[in-house]
Amino acid sequence: MSQPPIHLLRTMPIFGGLSESALELIFEVAQERSISLGDYLFREGDNAESLFVLQSGEVSVQKQNGKKPITLGHLGPGDCIGEMALIDFQPRSASILATTDCQVIEISSSGLRQLMTSDLMQYTMIMMNMGREVSRRLRIADERILQMQEDSARRR
Repeated sequence: MSQPPIHLLRTMPIFGGLSESALELIFEVAQERSISLGDYLFREGDNAESLFVLQSGEVSVQKQNGKKPITLGHLGPGDCIGEMALIDFQPRSASILATTDCQVIEISSSGLRQLMTSDLMQYTMIMMNMGREVSRRLRIADERILQMQEDSARRR
C-alpha cells in the first residue's frame, strides 16, 4: 500500500501519540480503498472485522427506522469509522454511505493484534484513542437528545 505521509496521520485523532514505528506497522497491514459516491462502506448489522480512517471525502452515518434510513451525522477527513465494533465485538450499529467519492484506510482487527503483540503500549494508546472518539460521539448524541427533548417540551 502506498503509505500516506506521517504528518497527515498525526493529524488524525485515532493516531494521536503513536510512534512512527507503530504507524509503520499498522500501515504495513492496512489497505487503502476507494468508495464511490452513493456506495456503502458497510451496512448496519454487518459483521465487523476492521475500522476505517477517512482520508478524503465525506460520508453520512445512517440508522434504519423500519425501511427508512435516518441520517445521524456526517463524517469527513481524519474521522475514524467503525471503531465501536472493534471495541465491543458487536455487528455494525449503523450504515456508512459515501456522500462524495472517498479514500479510506482499512485497518483490520488482526492488524491491530499484530501491534498488540509487538508493542503493547502503542496498542493501548490506539485503543484509548478509539475510546475517546466513541466518548466524544456519545457526548454529541447526549446533547442532541437533550435538545430534542427540550424542543418537544416547548411544542406542548
